[in-house]
Amino acid sequence: MGFNIVLIEPEIPMNTGNIGRLSLASGSTLHLVKPFGFELNDKRVKRAGLDYWKHISLFIYESIDEFFSIHKGKHFAFLSSHGTQDYCAIDYKDDMFLVFGKESVGLPKNIVAENPNSVFTIPLFSPHIRSLNLANSVSIVVYEGIRNIRTL
Repeated sequence: MGFNIVLIEPEIPMNTGNIGRLSLASGSTLHLVKPFGFELNDKRVKRAGLDYWKHISLFIYESIDEFFSIHKGKHFAFLSSHGTQDYCAIDYKDDMFLVFGKESVGLPKNIVAENPNSVFTIPLFSPHIRSLNLANSVSIVVYEGIRNIRTL
């Protein structure tokens, strides 16, 4: 069991390090799509991922186009604060791709517009917050997926 966690243009090294650690813990594969807001050898990435980083199943792509070209036809769920469906409604499947956008602006607008039936959100219950931290969001969605698949 495992998912494909996709970060499109991640900007914050500590989030990426934490998500790398989460990908290993959950048996998932991490896919990083450039450009990044940091260098992968940044000590903050390594610190957040601890000594686990060397064990992570990691794929790096030069662009969004390259990523989607390679994985055309796969099962995707896109996570966005602009989604209209709850993340609990995702039809979780083993090895599916869970796609998250960059911290400052989320997913590119064209991805959201082109995939309206596959865009999901994590509900927020306060008008004083725009979004959750990316690493927290990935954790919520990945472990809901694991819970969902394990109960089938």
